[in-house]
Amino acid sequence: MSNENRGAAPHRAEAEREEFAEPVEGFRAGFLSFVGRPNAGKSTLTNALVGDKVAITSNKPQTTRHAIRGIVHGSDFQLVLVDTPGLHRPRTLLGKRLNELVAQTLADVDAIAFCIPADEPIGPGDRFIAQHIRDMGRKPLIAIVTKADRVSRQALGEQLLAVQKLGESVTDGEGWTEIIPVSATAGFQVDEVARVLAQHMPVSPPLYPLGSVTDDEDAKIVSELVREAALEGVRDELPHSLAATVEEILPREGRPADRPLLDVRVTVYVERPSQKAIIIGKGGSRLKHIGATARPEIERRLGSQVHLDLHVKVLKDWQRDPKQLNRLGF
Repeated sequence: MSNENRGAAPHRAEAEREEFAEPVEGFRAGFLSFVGRPNAGKSTLTNALVGDKVAITSNKPQTTRHAIRGIVHGSDFQLVLVDTPGLHRPRTLLGKRLNELVAQTLADVDAIAFCIPADEPIGPGDRFIAQHIRDMGRKPLIAIVTKADRVSRQALGEQLLAVQKLGESVTDGEGWTEIIPVSATAGFQVDEVARVLAQHMPVSPPLYPLGSVTDDEDAKIVSELVREAALEGVRDELPHSLAATVEEILPREGRPADRPLLDVRVTVYVERPSQKAIIIGKGGSRLKHIGATARPEIERRLGSQVHLDLHVKVLKDWQRDPKQLNRLGF
């Protein structure tokens, strides 16, 4: 990743503190990407390391669709985490473009962390990803066994051995640079993961100001928070068809200076009229629930009270339509 991009402005809500940390001797800073099959715990681990919500989470596959950056600050390091979409064998043009995004991201980072859940056996998807990242050049490849709290100590040990064998099989016997078990939800070894990842960053001054947690734009984060709320409780076929875009974020005129209000208008896109009916719900009940779920996090992110205006539109087969994918930012 080019040095000129490393100094990009932090998230607007965090930009009040522009001072940089005074780096100690040997300070390390760099970019690291989490990879793994869908629902491997990448976004949850990203949020736990950053200490803030910068990536949306869901038990639905392909939740992450953008390369989200989260920034981790330590006394002698700074990690810029790039949480990518899950690598997979694509079935649509959207899937192909998401894989291309992952490949572009991995080519630019300083190290790669491969997330493998402790509570699921290693399968073809894991081997597909392991073989893919093996060809990304001579950079540290760290295996992280996520969701360690979901299994017994014996089962965790067996999974760590299986992960070790996977690494040896795809790296001509060299194996992973490191293997670390973690539970982001239970707080198990989260600090240790940060420490180990930082050891594999280049010696560098801080890349982002103190206090910044992400450099993603407000509009992208707001759209993702709405999509996260919309993903709750939907049937398996619907998550892939959901997209959201922010049409506008505008201050309400005539509000007192001490009680500002932002008007935020978001459009949720689906592929079929039947899906639109599901999202809206009977009498608009589900759409109201989506708004009520997303609004508190949006207000926290934007630092203001928000009036959230949601609309649902049908874009037929948008996942396979190049024009619509471009329109939606993919």
